[in-house]
Amino acid sequence: MALNKPKIVILGAGYGGLMTVTRLTKQVGPNDADITLVNKHNYHYETTWMHEASAGTLHHDRCRYQIKDVINQSRVNFVQDTVKAIHIEERKVVLAGGELPYDYLVIGLGAVPETFGIKGLKEYAFPIANINTSRQLREHIELQFATYNTEAEKRPDRLTIVVGGAGFTGIEFLGELANRVPELCKEYDIDRSLVRIVCVEAAPTVLPGFDPELVDYAVHYLEGKGIEFKIGTAVQECTPNGVTVGKKDEEPEQIQSQTVVWAAGVRGHPIVEEAGFENMRGRVKVNTDLRSPGHDNVFILGDSSLFINEETDRPYPPTAQIAMQQGETVAKNIGRLIKGGGQLEEFKPDIKGTVASLGEHDAVGVVYGRKLKGTPASIMKKVIDNRSLFMVGGIGLTLKKGKFKFF
Repeated sequence: MALNKPKIVILGAGYGGLMTVTRLTKQVGPNDADITLVNKHNYHYETTWMHEASAGTLHHDRCRYQIKDVINQSRVNFVQDTVKAIHIEERKVVLAGGELPYDYLVIGLGAVPETFGIKGLKEYAFPIANINTSRQLREHIELQFATYNTEAEKRPDRLTIVVGGAGFTGIEFLGELANRVPELCKEYDIDRSLVRIVCVEAAPTVLPGFDPELVDYAVHYLEGKGIEFKIGTAVQECTPNGVTVGKKDEEPEQIQSQTVVWAAGVRGHPIVEEAGFENMRGRVKVNTDLRSPGHDNVFILGDSSLFINEETDRPYPPTAQIAMQQGETVAKNIGRLIKGGGQLEEFKPDIKGTVASLGEHDAVGVVYGRKLKGTPASIMKKVIDNRSLFMVGGIGLTLKKGKFKFF
């Protein structure tokens, strides 16, 4: 049996971290290395499903599963703890409950909401970030509806929901809201016409970078469900009473609302910035083998990594699809380093497609170069979700947590 086995520490059980650890146990034997996975919670949550939990169209427990159910517990030491700091030179990770030395480190700590310095957003807006924020937002929306008819003086701001951001998260959340609001109106005896849902987007289009035909379809579909769009309009300030929005060189507009949702961007985890890595908004521009420049024993993936598309000279978006592919590459490369297996593998993203849901039974997307919308796109979205579950936990996890209601 090997003495002084290399210590591999993986921070974060998101898409990238879980793929790394499940594949790594197949790359290296029990006598080759000690593997430790650190995560704040004892569960993994499907980040790409948080818009459903936030709107209340999918229970938050459906969006998570226990980490122990998908890792090989005889091979992986799971530590439920919070990462406080990474000391690169000392090769150790500081946790709330102690320290972990490492020989190889994988950082997959995920992202935090990016407020771009807009006054009041951090204090008064609801992010769609994790299980707890999604549960809080769902309960808050329901409370506003439940309270509306109990007050002698009716307050329209209780039934006004402002969503900042019309990217993937914002649009998918709006799609779920469009389905959920009529149910809430029926439950709490409220006329649907009294509810106002406003999406504010600073960019000149919804779903920036997406196919224009599909963007038009999404906008018209959501407008038909009663969603208002203010495009090319920036959120300037958020207060306890709503938001100030406006176009450049135009008079600002006040929107009174008790529910402001911020879905306009994320940045890498602050631990990455504090550790001293050269970064941009918490994301490290990694080498082609996914190692951090100047640190041959540190791999960074997911929301914390910045990987450039050579064709466009722009970063790939930090999607679950890419994070999972990065996890596979990282596992292979750590295996080669431990076994002395020669040159490391370069990460080459294989983008199979992108689909944005517009509620349970509608969506838009491009898959293998083919444009999809409506029911076919919605079915494909569920197939993608199920495939993600299968890649991590096999058929058992897919049957337990998968989405099989296609019509």
